[in-house]
Amino acid sequence: MIKKSVTCFFLFLFLSISILQAQTTNINYSLSMSQPWTHYFEVSMTLSNISKIKEIPQKAYIDFKMPVWTPGSYLVREYAKNVEGFEAMAGAKKVKADKINKNTWRVYSNGANEVKISYKVYAYELSVRTSFLDDTHGYLNGASIFMYVPQLKKYPSKVAITPYKGWNSISTGMKKVADVENTFYAPDYDIIVDSPIEIGTHKVLNFEIQNIPHAIAMYSNGPLEYNEDKVIDAYKRVTQAAATVVGEHPCKDYTFIIHHLPSIGGGLEHLNSTTCQTSPLAYATDLGFKGFMGLIAHEYFHLWNVKRIRPIALGPFDYDNENYTHMLWVAEGFTSFYQENILLRAGILTPEEYKNKVAASISGIENQPGQKVQSVAEASWDAWIKHYRPNENSTNSTISYYNKGGVIGSLINLYIIGETKGKKTLDDVFKLLWNEYYKKQGRGYKDEEFQAGCEKVAGKSMDSFFKKYIWSTDAIDYDAFFNYVGLKLVKEYDTKTPFFGATVQNNKITTVLKGASAYEGGLNVNDEILEIDGNKYPVSSSYITDKQVGDVIKVKVKRFGREFTYDVKLLANPSTRAKLERVQNPTAEQEELYKKWLFIK
Repeated sequence: MIKKSVTCFFLFLFLSISILQAQTTNINYSLSMSQPWTHYFEVSMTLSNISKIKEIPQKAYIDFKMPVWTPGSYLVREYAKNVEGFEAMAGAKKVKADKINKNTWRVYSNGANEVKISYKVYAYELSVRTSFLDDTHGYLNGASIFMYVPQLKKYPSKVAITPYKGWNSISTGMKKVADVENTFYAPDYDIIVDSPIEIGTHKVLNFEIQNIPHAIAMYSNGPLEYNEDKVIDAYKRVTQAAATVVGEHPCKDYTFIIHHLPSIGGGLEHLNSTTCQTSPLAYATDLGFKGFMGLIAHEYFHLWNVKRIRPIALGPFDYDNENYTHMLWVAEGFTSFYQENILLRAGILTPEEYKNKVAASISGIENQPGQKVQSVAEASWDAWIKHYRPNENSTNSTISYYNKGGVIGSLINLYIIGETKGKKTLDDVFKLLWNEYYKKQGRGYKDEEFQAGCEKVAGKSMDSFFKKYIWSTDAIDYDAFFNYVGLKLVKEYDTKTPFFGATVQNNKITTVLKGASAYEGGLNVNDEILEIDGNKYPVSSSYITDKQVGDVIKVKVKRFGREFTYDVKLLANPSTRAKLERVQNPTAEQEELYKKWLFIK
């Protein structure tokens, strides 16, 4: 009798909770794609039981919005530009709807208890941050497809999907609604935005780490050759290694959406999923496969760094405006550091390969003239107008918070290892941020709190480091950090080979590198090269290689319809190739820390 009573009680509790959820789920979306070759998703959104929603006063209208950007990609993309055929119903009656600004539709509902809007979205841009539909598959990011009511962003919702006929796979991080086909549940609008959806006939690979199921949705519009066991093994090793940084996994499940097509690439992080894009040939070579697994490591580590351990500005999100932070050099840059570090831990990169990666990253920032113009904190703040909107002068005027942030991550890791005699690493900073700000305080960290966390772990003030290398453009003293592990940075220059310093496509100059021959000689972007030393362009590459540094060549160009001739003095290549070499006679401590740094047993 006691057992039966307990069972009945829990059954009643379960039913009560289910009924309560059904009553509070006042928002229902539907998504269909009846003619995918036209690239239109058909969307509807229904608000029901409006009289019981205290956040919506009983007034004459309700505003519906489409986000202007999506988290993780810091650019206003104006998703509303792809919306067509907006209509609204109040009860069973069509009602007036006005577009009152670029991304807001005002529906004159007149106090109706149920309102339904419907519209179409043109989706024909296949990137990790947009949406795409054709007759092979559908892919969507929530911010570019689903509208929201501002007052109801924290309300739960359901998304019912009607795939095109013959499409039998739907992959997303959203939870399936039990016993309801192709319907998914989101506790709030942020989860709708944060859960990309892949729809089609794609194959799904599955594996587990720490009893957490992981799914890999493999899309390609043609045959895809790969060794399934090898691919799953690599994913396992990468995800297991990534989980060792913080030491606690936050997900109950995780979904990878992988697009394989020529000439695409990149990734975008989400709370319990990611979308990554790569070539169908990514598995064909060892180099290509390691590069692809670096992308997987990067996006997977974001489930800790950015999605949970985050700058305070990055959540809750304002979907109408830019969300500014100085800390993308940590959010993205440190994730770039960890993507290689994770591959090292996973045994996918050797210690020598890892050292070469670190050196190559240093070469990348040292060879970009913009690193003397823009600090890495400024690069983060200006991502909205510079990083995502590069122009022909960007190399000369900006620095990548990905690349320089990754190098900064390497240096702080070395500093912590050195100052704590190997007892601590950068991992401990992330453990501290995880426990203090994500778990305990439930918020992101402030700029000064991140610095304080680094200092607490290192046991030393890092004020000078942050002032010089984060907030200014001071030259970095690399050896001060690599010396901890018995290494020195060697920069190699080619002082004998002349260097033109401009890229040319179809006879037109597209970029000119500051300080190089073309720049100093007066050549401009968009100049059409007509002749070099009297020879019609294009000419043999010997116009440079058979010359000496200091020689002068005559370059005839057409600029805005007029012809000009410039005397261009050939200068040496200002670029450097950085290498990491062992110091002579390293101490026992340096040898020990070297092994710690490279995870050598």
